[in-house]
Amino acid sequence: MKLIDLLSSNVNASEWEQKGYQLPKFDIKAVREKTAKAPTWVHFGGGNIFRAFPAAILNDALNTGQYDRGVIVAETFDYEVVDKAYTPYNNLSLLVSLQSDGNIEKKVIASVTEALKADYRFQDWQRLTEIFRNPSLQMISFTITEKGYSYNEADLQRGLEPQLAMGKVTRLLLERFLAGELPLTVQSMDNCSHNGDKVKAGVMAYAGRWVEEELAPQAFLDYLKDETKITFPWSMIDKITPRPHEKVKELLAQDGFEDNSYIETEKHTFTAPFVNAEEVQYLVIEDHYTNGRPPLNLGGALYTTRETVDKVETMKVTTCLNPLHTAMSIYGCMLGYTLISAEMQDEDLRSFIQKIGYIEAMPVVTDPGVLNPYEFIGAVINRRLPNPFMPDAPQRIAMDTSQKLPIRFGETIKKYVARGLDMQNLVLIPLVLAGYARYLKGVKDDGTTFEPSPDPLLQELQAIVAPLEVGKAGQDYSCLRRLYTRKDVFGLDLYEAGLGEQIEGMVKELFAGYGAVRSTLHKYVLAR
Repeated sequence: MKLIDLLSSNVNASEWEQKGYQLPKFDIKAVREKTAKAPTWVHFGGGNIFRAFPAAILNDALNTGQYDRGVIVAETFDYEVVDKAYTPYNNLSLLVSLQSDGNIEKKVIASVTEALKADYRFQDWQRLTEIFRNPSLQMISFTITEKGYSYNEADLQRGLEPQLAMGKVTRLLLERFLAGELPLTVQSMDNCSHNGDKVKAGVMAYAGRWVEEELAPQAFLDYLKDETKITFPWSMIDKITPRPHEKVKELLAQDGFEDNSYIETEKHTFTAPFVNAEEVQYLVIEDHYTNGRPPLNLGGALYTTRETVDKVETMKVTTCLNPLHTAMSIYGCMLGYTLISAEMQDEDLRSFIQKIGYIEAMPVVTDPGVLNPYEFIGAVINRRLPNPFMPDAPQRIAMDTSQKLPIRFGETIKKYVARGLDMQNLVLIPLVLAGYARYLKGVKDDGTTFEPSPDPLLQELQAIVAPLEVGKAGQDYSCLRRLYTRKDVFGLDLYEAGLGEQIEGMVKELFAGYGAVRSTLHKYVLAR
């Protein structure tokens, strides 16, 4: 069983279906022909998240029979992905959804019609130019990570042949402008707040420089600023797509599925002909399009207002997911865990995050309307974090914790202060912040050491708590005031918020000796 066989008229579809593989219900050849002539969607970034989510929901939309165009993927960074993960399989891939009960769902994704290298050195650039000059194009989108939206002076000085992704996109937008100021929506699907603004900032930096240097007319800049022509909507995306999993590879091999080899490129992109991903997913998009849009809602995407997208994003990062991740990472590292799924079998930790979300953070959440906050947390706790296929580690999540605390917990505390709510309702959130001081020491609860995860402020913050020792009686804890007044780390002065002394007391308990992390955690979780 090979993916390429599915394009043959002699394919034995029943063999695939008997083994649980969901095959496309649409005419793949017809969709490819229509897309080639009148493309509607180009996506930049051909990585695992694209194939597992945007391409997959378009596949679902095509399966309804209510749409007939695929997506063209353009790779801006690692061209080996095109050569090794797309071309050999004629752009087909297999999505393996990893269920929390240990089962898997297998679906062939055939919505990608072309895979192109977005680089001037390749003939593909001419094809991209042709596509951007076609009036039928409605949307370009991105999953290139937040770093992909960056630009620098060196690239800005390269004129009309920049090397960074945003420069190349701007060059293609110039082609669309020259073709008659054709409308288009530029849609980020990356997991970062207000992502549309990040794309816009990059595009405007290049366009502004080109206008200054008379490489492009002022009218081009006006075109990009005209929201009847070009828009940069926001979106919120949420789906975990880890590297290809060994257990998945073995299960596919047992089926007789032969396209299960791992691929690692020279740039250390890890992929495969199959993509494994968690079952839960969310894509909420600001509905601000100028030339129509692919009906991704047929595959489960939610179209709404910018305000609602912002509410969903805030709900996720300050209440329903990200704070729970950080709480688990801090205490998971100290308790010796290496898997998030294993932490979810620990009753203290499970109750810890459940009560943080439902009891302490929920009172200040604004319900976005399109997603229920209680149901979102329920999916996180009962289906996402316990998933045995998800090899996520607290050590990975603990990276850059100092940069995450102001949003993940500081915003909730600020809302308590602003609304005059009873600060005594906050017990477990202060315990997370107290745990951070203990985490910075790099000493597990059993007395063995661990290396705290990389963080730009790690050494600076470790120096603050350096005088403290685990198990030392009668020590001076006054250094904690230097830590918990850091607005850059916590989002506000925790003493001014009325939590400083409470947190200090918890820190003393956590430093009482070996085993104190477990006993302190159990005490406060049980009491809450």
